[in-house]
Amino acid sequence: MTEKEKSKNVEVNVTIDGMDINTDENAAGTSHLNEPVPEESLIDTLEAEVKEQKDKYLRLMAEFDNFRRRTAKERLELMQTAGKDVIISLLEVLDDCDRAEKQLNTSDDIALQKEGVQLVFNKLRAALQAKGVKAMESINTDFDVEKHEAITEIPAPPGMEGKVIDEVEKGYYLNDKLVRFAKVVVGK
Repeated sequence: MTEKEKSKNVEVNVTIDGMDINTDENAAGTSHLNEPVPEESLIDTLEAEVKEQKDKYLRLMAEFDNFRRRTAKERLELMQTAGKDVIISLLEVLDDCDRAEKQLNTSDDIALQKEGVQLVFNKLRAALQAKGVKAMESINTDFDVEKHEAITEIPAPPGMEGKVIDEVEKGYYLNDKLVRFAKVVVGK
């Protein structure tokens, strides 16, 4: 072999992290070259994962806090304006009440006044019924603690025991949900 050929086949052994690596381009690689190159250490990987999870957690908490504030604000606004449409519908009835009061002060015709007041009552009932308010029918029905509040008991004729004899205050449903118990007199 000539000196030139020898210089081409120079074998260089380099040690990296305690591994002996053959750098001769013409020689077959050693088993060290077939081993995977060590990646980041396990600690670095776990630290990166913890950091990523912590970031996700903080973002999620901030998002939840914003959601909680937003829903609380929306709920407050809803509660403040929940009765708005009912109030608007009752304003017409209030206008009629004002007109009826003015008519009561200027007219002496009792029949006409009675008719006007009855019209106002009917309009009020219709406005409430349009919003889902329905009066409970209690008289001559069985007393039910789920719907009635007994004010007193009075002696009743046979067959009327445990039944509602009189209604002191009507009960009401709003969209088929009980909103006020009926105050009743029960037969015993």
